[in-house]
Amino acid sequence: MKMLLAAVLASASFVTVALAGEMQGVVSAVDAEAMVIVMEDGAELAVADGVSLDGIEPGASVVVTTDDSDTVISIVAN
Repeated sequence: MKMLLAAVLASASFVTVALAGEMQGVVSAVDAEAMVIVMEDGAELAVADGVSLDGIEPGASVVVTTDDSDTVISIVAN
């Protein structure tokens, strides 16, 4: 029983690693058709389907949340 519990706990720790990341920065370009934003530091980020880019323009200071594959799942202008 203890061995099973240890295996379950070990598995759970792997599942929670690197589910999302967050970054702040300034947008330098937005391609709403291709669903890509470019940050001032040169990072090009794909934006997930369903994420609105309304109001996100070059020069906007934003907080971006990404999934574990660096796809934008949330973007909020500051």
